[in-house]
Amino acid sequence: MTQALTLKDRDLFWPPADELTEATERIRARLGDWPPTHAPWRICLAAPDEPNGGDLIVVADAQEHGEQVTRRLVTGAGVIEAAQDKATLHLGGEKYRLEGRLAEDWIAALAAFLDCGFDPHDALVLALAWRADDAFPSDLARFPRFAGLPDAPAQAFAACPARLGLYPVLPTAEWVERVVGFGVKTVQLRRKSAEPADELKREIARCVAAGRARDAQVFINDHWQAALEAGAYGVHLGQEDVHTADLGALAASGIRLGLSTHGFYEILKALHFRPSYIALGAVFPTTTKVMPTAPQGLRRLARYVRLLDGVVPMVAIGGIDLQVLPDVLATGVGCAAVVRAVTEAADPAAAVSALQQAFLQ
Repeated sequence: MTQALTLKDRDLFWPPADELTEATERIRARLGDWPPTHAPWRICLAAPDEPNGGDLIVVADAQEHGEQVTRRLVTGAGVIEAAQDKATLHLGGEKYRLEGRLAEDWIAALAAFLDCGFDPHDALVLALAWRADDAFPSDLARFPRFAGLPDAPAQAFAACPARLGLYPVLPTAEWVERVVGFGVKTVQLRRKSAEPADELKREIARCVAAGRARDAQVFINDHWQAALEAGAYGVHLGQEDVHTADLGALAASGIRLGLSTHGFYEILKALHFRPSYIALGAVFPTTTKVMPTAPQGLRRLARYVRLLDGVVPMVAIGGIDLQVLPDVLATGVGCAAVVRAVTEAADPAAAVSALQQAFLQ
């Protein structure tokens, strides 16, 4: 018999619901030792007496409660519209749409995943995937489907190696030339600064040429048109880019596509487009870019690896250096992207050699 975990000093539901609380405690105990949430989320099965920015109000039809829903959203609360195997979370000006089986205990599961520290949209994904015979959702076939996305390209993106290994993300073509010269087989050009189109095209062309000369796989971050024109091996895009890039043209060209993700919800979104790999981060705190989510940590990374095993290659990224790389690889991930561990190293060649050795341990 599974022992319940008592969630002390937590107002989990409104109105108070002892049976739901007990079910939540049983599920939470099965999920293991996760850092508790710092956000006081409360699931409301009826409109609460007083507005609370941490409320997630469950309704059958948001349109029927239009004025009330709008008022609650303005206060920072969220609304979950759940009916007929569909669930839509309205929160922070976004709509997170999912389609999947609503199990009898999905609300208790939602509360349990929120208590584990998952953001509401990721907790909702996990709640819909939750089944009593699996301590933590790990079967992708049970996960909800992503709704409301544009059609994926007619053909899947070309495959890349299942384990891409060391993956330096580099700021210039000069860096790309140096690092592939050290024997690295997968690199990415990520240009941060604005520059004239002709100069950007020359940089990308140099990177593509360096990759071909050294039999290396060069991905271009963001600038998909120039990458396509130069015949790059691959492009790497963010979540927002799938709505503006011509994914059909990219897939038809045979170019590889990597997509950034920051949790379970964005993984489902990325899978819809059948990319060549999925990047997940930031694993650790990073200063190279502003991240939309808190660091994922190794425990979550291991869960993502298990979920995507045999489905699509995965790249761990964010705050990874030689010191933590062995722990990252111990999760089973086959690729780790690094930035400062190479570009800020006193001896980049030695740094690359040491990083590559970690993959051989």
